[in-house]
Amino acid sequence: MILNNPYRPILNLPKTRIERIWNYIGGGIFLLSLIYAAVSWGTLPDKIPGHFNGLGEVDRWGSKYEIIILPIIGGFIFVLMTLFEKAPHMHNYPKRLNESNVKQFYLNSRLMLNMTKNVCLVIFALLIVQIIRVAKGEIDSLGGWFLPVFIVLVTFPIIIGIYRQSKIK
Repeated sequence: MILNNPYRPILNLPKTRIERIWNYIGGGIFLLSLIYAAVSWGTLPDKIPGHFNGLGEVDRWGSKYEIIILPIIGGFIFVLMTLFEKAPHMHNYPKRLNESNVKQFYLNSRLMLNMTKNVCLVIFALLIVQIIRVAKGEIDSLGGWFLPVFIVLVTFPIIIGIYRQSKIK
């Protein structure tokens, strides 16, 4: 164990099984959406949905090349959050962090970040697929379900992480 200060030791903690499972789920679904986008590219019209309102209705149309932005942002989120996962000693912790509970805090914080990262990848994948489906005329909007599901999916890992953190002694 290397100490960068007395309260924040740098620990070499291998990925847990649940973190690996989340990575497979998030990365796999995101990769499948990229494959779907690549396969659909030739059949996409020149104009695709560029923005949606809160009800999931298209309120701006743009070039089909705009869909490339989503995989770029998703990839950026993946890389950045993966780097943050590797440095749990830099995360924010309550004052009760000490030598006896540091491993629990690090693992919990890392899992919360891992889940959030992979939920974001799934959301980007859903968005890519739905944009393509709207562009092809298969559906006319994201649907009113998209925003509430998005909010629940993004807040779920954070709420779970905060709850689990509150149980650490």
